[in-house]
Amino acid sequence: GIIDCELEICSCVHPGLPGESIHETDEEIHSLASDPPLPPIAPPLPPAILLSCPSPAKGRTLRLHWKELQDLPLLPRVTRFGAQTIWAGLEPVHLDTNRLKYLFESKTNSTIRTILKGHQVSEGEGIKQTCISLLGVKRSNIITIALSSLPAPHLLPPAIVSMDCCVLDREDLQKLQALVPSEEELCMIREAKSQSPHSPLGPAEYCLLTLGSIPHLSERLQLWAFTMDYDSLEGEIAEPLYKLKLAMEQLASNHTFRCILATVLAIGNFLNGCKARGFELSYLSKLSQVRDTHSRQPLLHHVCVLLLQLYPQSTDLYSDITAVTCVSKCDYIQVQTNLTQLESHCKTSWEQLQVLQRDAERGSCGGGAEIALRKQIPSFLKECEERLSVLRAVHRRVINRFHSFLLFLGYPRASVKETAPEDFCKTVSDFALEYRTTRQAILQQREREKERQGQKVTTTPSETTSQEYLEHYRLQEVLKTPEPVRRVDPALPRHRSKRANTPGTFVWSACVWWGIFEKVYCMLN
Repeated sequence: GIIDCELEICSCVHPGLPGESIHETDEEIHSLASDPPLPPIAPPLPPAILLSCPSPAKGRTLRLHWKELQDLPLLPRVTRFGAQTIWAGLEPVHLDTNRLKYLFESKTNSTIRTILKGHQVSEGEGIKQTCISLLGVKRSNIITIALSSLPAPHLLPPAIVSMDCCVLDREDLQKLQALVPSEEELCMIREAKSQSPHSPLGPAEYCLLTLGSIPHLSERLQLWAFTMDYDSLEGEIAEPLYKLKLAMEQLASNHTFRCILATVLAIGNFLNGCKARGFELSYLSKLSQVRDTHSRQPLLHHVCVLLLQLYPQSTDLYSDITAVTCVSKCDYIQVQTNLTQLESHCKTSWEQLQVLQRDAERGSCGGGAEIALRKQIPSFLKECEERLSVLRAVHRRVINRFHSFLLFLGYPRASVKETAPEDFCKTVSDFALEYRTTRQAILQQREREKERQGQKVTTTPSETTSQEYLEHYRLQEVLKTPEPVRRVDPALPRHRSKRANTPGTFVWSACVWWGIFEKVYCMLN
């Protein structure tokens, strides 16, 4: 009777629901007919009871397959973050359960029709949707590798439009410039997507289609790259110019460099029998090739010997002109090319900014992009123009100063403009390195000779002091030899009887020992 009552109540509460009819057999109908009449129908349940009753199919929702924390760990008494876990301090959130139930309702029991490649297939028959893959293997692999280190594709458009450096750095920007889709690729992907709207795109195709939705993608990336690379590009131009300026100052003020030039000039005038006022510095690289006819030592060796004799306070020169060595490794033709390219990039960035500003006025960009395009980038480009004008003036002045420095060194005017700074500094730097090596070899040879002479002095005394050393050695032997062990001359007669200690004998022996003591004391002092 209780089961029958519940069935009648459910039929009254949910009348006419599909799939809710009760199928009864003939035996059950016959038994019901033979049973006594049922009691009166109970009144309907209150609304609260109806809500608590689980509905047959509409109560099922999608499940989150997470790992639940059954028991929260106990924290130590003293922690940096508090006495409870983060879960214990969370505030309760009031949700609209009806809307969540509607949004995440499970539809596994209903029949879903999908259209895949023009054929109508039911879900129960097992749908195997193939991804749309249109790109070549090489292009697809490049995009897949780049996506492994980039944010999700759907996060790229807002970050690129607003030029958010917190999401994308310079390396990410360089990868995106290599992933810019062409018009042919976009048309091919859109056409395949229109033919099979229910088929998912491959990762590479979806990335290109997402990037293709950004207006003026290439211009945005180039403008953004210019704003991020300007400081490094400017440093590549300014640093070589500063080193060249410093190299000229080091050479002009170096005393050892002047002494070397004076010594070489004097040697050359003597050997040539002339009175030249100077020589080109390119000849410094040939000093190690000219050798004397007697000992076959290079001319550079003799120059170092003369400098050590005439100018003992001179240095090795190489350690004093470090900027010259740095300039010899630069390419100043490339510096001028980089300056010209940087000016053209700045001009192109202004044109790209105008295109993006017109696009932003039409309302196709977000608020973050409008702030970047209207305030930040225009002010940055104005500052770049001012800094480039200063950099151009600095470049012109430093090069003119180098030309005047060559004239100061005696170069003819015809060869001044043809001489590159890196070639001149390389000649001086290589000579300074050879000079230091030769100078160190001479100093080491002199130290070895001094050590040898010192050893000879200590082992072989001179003739004037040989007699003094001999006497000193004999006195030491006398003092060290004990009285009973002294040797007795066998030729002398031995007295068997003991002599009495007479006063004269005592005085004589005391005088002898006193004289010996004075000699030893004088020699030791």
